[in-house]
Amino acid sequence: MPNDTNDTNDTNPNDPNGAGSTGSAGGTSPVHRPESSAGAARPETLRFSSFTHDPAGGNPAGVVLDASGLDDATMLAIAAEVGYSETAFVTAADETARRFRVRYFSPLAEVAFCGHATVALAVALAERLGPGGILLDTLAGEIPVATTVDSADGTFHATLTSAPTRSRPATGPELDAALKALGWSPDDLDPALPPHVAFGGVDHLILAAGSRERLADLDYDFDGLAEVMRRHDWTTVHLVWRESPEHFHARDPFPVGGVVEDPATGAAAAAFGGYLRTLGLVTAPATVTIRQGEDMGRPSDLRIDVSPEDPRTRVTGQAVPIG
Repeated sequence: MPNDTNDTNDTNPNDPNGAGSTGSAGGTSPVHRPESSAGAARPETLRFSSFTHDPAGGNPAGVVLDASGLDDATMLAIAAEVGYSETAFVTAADETARRFRVRYFSPLAEVAFCGHATVALAVALAERLGPGGILLDTLAGEIPVATTVDSADGTFHATLTSAPTRSRPATGPELDAALKALGWSPDDLDPALPPHVAFGGVDHLILAAGSRERLADLDYDFDGLAEVMRRHDWTTVHLVWRESPEHFHARDPFPVGGVVEDPATGAAAAAFGGYLRTLGLVTAPATVTIRQGEDMGRPSDLRIDVSPEDPRTRVTGQAVPIG
C-alpha cells in the first residue's frame, strides 16, 4: 500500500478507484460542501512539520493565521489543496490575550481536534508573538498550549494540554470489524494491552500489536476501515507496540480523513495517555515517548506526560517550517 500519507490520491490495493471516502473525521456529522464565497481572497497558508526537527520527517500541517473571512467550503477546499492530513484555521484572534479560535480540516471533513496541527499552529504563533502561553478555543473545548524556544538553536517547542481523557474496552463487534478491515487476527494482539476506545479530544480505537513485525506490516482495506471508523465515530486507529513501559511505537491509519496513514498523531497520543492511566499502567507522574512514522519514512517523536491524578495528557513536540 502507498506510504505517502500526505497525498490524497493514495490508493489501497483493494480499492482501484482511489480513496474517495467521505464523512466525519472527528466527532462531527458528515461534511457539508456548500459553495465557496465567490472571489474571496485566499490568505497565506503556512506549512510546518510537527514532532520533528527535520522538515522531511514528522507530520506536515497547514496553518492559516487569518481565516476570519473564510466560509466552511473555502476552508475545506484549502485543506484539500494543501493535501496534508490536517490544516488549522484561526477564525478569531485576540493577540493581546493570546487567545485564538481554531478549526481543523482534513482534505475530506472538519475534525474537532488535531494534535500535530495544534503544535504547528502554536509554533507559528510563537514565532510571531514570542514564546509563552497560548489558549485555543476548539470544537473539543479549550486547549492551553505552552510554547518555549531553545536558546541553543532557536527551535520552538509546544506542549498542549488535552481535554480530559477517558478510555473504555472495545466491544466485540467493534474489535471484530476493525480487525477484519486491518487484515489482523486476535492472535496478532498483545494480550497485556487490551483493545480500547480512548478519547483525548476525539475518539481513537487503540490496538496493541504483539510484535514490532506485526506493526510494520500494515496493508489494510482502506474503504472497509473508513466505513467502520465512520460508523463508530473514530478519528484514527492507533496501532501501538510496547518496546518498554516508557517507550512505544505507533502507526495511525486515517482513511476517514482521506489519507492512508498519519505520521504523527498528537490527538491519539493524548488519548493513549488516558488509556495508560485507565489501565493502571501509570501509578505516578510519568513521561512516555512515542515513535511514529518510521515505517513510512517520516520518523516522528512525541512525548506525553501522564499523571494518575489528572485526566488530561500533556503532549510535547517541536515544529519546523517546510520550504
